[in-house]
Amino acid sequence: MKWKGPGIMISLKGIRKIYQMGEIEVKALDGIDLEIGEHEFVCIMGASGSGKSTLMNIIGCLDRPSEGSYTLDGSDVSALSSRELADIRNKKVGFVFQTFNLLPRMTAHRNVELPLIYAGNNDNERKRKTALALEKVELSDRAKHKPNEMSGGQRQRVAIARALVNDPSILFADEPTGNLDSRTGLAIMALFQRLHREGATIVMVTHEMDIALHAQRIIHLKDGKIIGDERVKKSRDAEAEFNSVADLDHDNLSDAISKHE
Repeated sequence: MKWKGPGIMISLKGIRKIYQMGEIEVKALDGIDLEIGEHEFVCIMGASGSGKSTLMNIIGCLDRPSEGSYTLDGSDVSALSSRELADIRNKKVGFVFQTFNLLPRMTAHRNVELPLIYAGNNDNERKRKTALALEKVELSDRAKHKPNEMSGGQRQRVAIARALVNDPSILFADEPTGNLDSRTGLAIMALFQRLHREGATIVMVTHEMDIALHAQRIIHLKDGKIIGDERVKKSRDAEAEFNSVADLDHDNLSDAISKHE
C-alpha cells in the first residue's frame, strides 16, 4: 500500500529473507513491498510461521534482509553493518516486548535509564529524561520499585517508558498485551493510543483481532507475503472500553455486597 500522508517512515521494496535449513531454502519473507507513514499506528497480523516476527526483526533493525531495500526515516539501512544497525536501534527505535525484558534487580528508574547510559548521556540528562518517560506512562510514583513489586501492567508501562526514553522515531511492540489479562491489556492499548495521538509512529505485532482493531491499519501476512492491508474504518477506543469494564466490575461488586447483606 502506498502511504499518502506527511512523510514516509518505513519503505520496504522487494524484501526477501531466506534461511538455509540443510539443503532446503526457507523463504520467511517473499517479496515484501510496504510503506508506513509518519505518525501511523499499524498492526501486523498472521499465524505462526507467517513471517510477522521476521518482518518485525528487519524493520526493527535486529536483522538484515537477504534481498531488497529498506529505508527507515530517510536512511537506507538494508546493508548496514551490525554495529551501524545497533546505532540506528539506539537512536531511532524503541522496543516493547511481550515478556517485558526488565532487569529484576533494578528499579523502574534504572531499567528506564539503561538506553541513556548506552547512548552516553550525562547524569543530569539521564535523570531528566528518565523522569519524563516515567511521567508519560504515569509511573512516577513507582520509580524506586523493582519489577517484582509491580503488577504486570505496571511492568509493561516501565518497558514502554524505557522504549520511549531516547525519543525514538518509531515504536515497535511485539505482542505487548500477550502476558496481560484483558482489562490490563486495554489499559496498555489506551496508553499506545495516547502516545499515537501525541505523534508517535507505532508498529505492533499481535495475533488478537480485538487488540489489532485499536490501530489505524492492519497488515495480514501469510507464507511470507502480504495478503491484506486495510484501514480500520473506526478504531476502537481502548480507554472507553477500559472504563466500561471498570464500571461493570464496580456494579458486579456492588451487587455481590447487596446480596450478601
